[in-house]
Amino acid sequence: MDAIAQSTRTARAVLAAHAIDKAYRRGAWPVRRVVPVLSGVSFSLQAGEIVGLVGENGSGKSTLMKILVGALAPDAGEVERVARLGYCPQVPQLYERLTCDEHFELFGHAYGIDARQERDARRALYESLGFGRYAGTRVGQLSGGTVAKLNLGLALLADPDVLLLDEPYAGFDWDTYLRFWNLVAERRATGRSVLIISHFVADEERFDRILDLRDGRVVPR
Repeated sequence: MDAIAQSTRTARAVLAAHAIDKAYRRGAWPVRRVVPVLSGVSFSLQAGEIVGLVGENGSGKSTLMKILVGALAPDAGEVERVARLGYCPQVPQLYERLTCDEHFELFGHAYGIDARQERDARRALYESLGFGRYAGTRVGQLSGGTVAKLNLGLALLADPDVLLLDEPYAGFDWDTYLRFWNLVAERRATGRSVLIISHFVADEERFDRILDLRDGRVVPR
């Protein structure tokens, strides 16, 4: 890639991490120790790009994701966000006594979208992910797979420019897995970006790039 093309690509970055450090303190004084998790993590996500970030369990993937969305502060470095983010956490942040419909209404209000837009988006997501029959079912009565669909649907509700997914495959059956990739392909086609953090990547050809998180650093595969 020549210098002009590289400059253009960098200018279109919708999310960038710059020299991110993060460590946790373990144990009680006087044997307390510092355990480094992330060390100088830097990478960027471009418009219309699908990127996989792969690391073993305990490598700091979820810590990095929380820093990217602003839920956790880094010890050093910064995150540059120039687009609206949608976040699908590994552990769904849902309310067992609320129905799927009530979750969409609640999140729509939090996103600041009007009621009609929220209802239209909700219907489209029910159809795309195939769980409309559970619209009036409380979360506490849903299967793990349907909870995973709702978790993803809530991240997509406001049609974000950048979708950040932490271990999104958990609980997906084969049909849902294919529906998921159809949604990802549709987002790429409209110039939106997706970052998928996982401990494995099964279909590498679906990604534009795959990065590995090793020894606290991000390296291209």
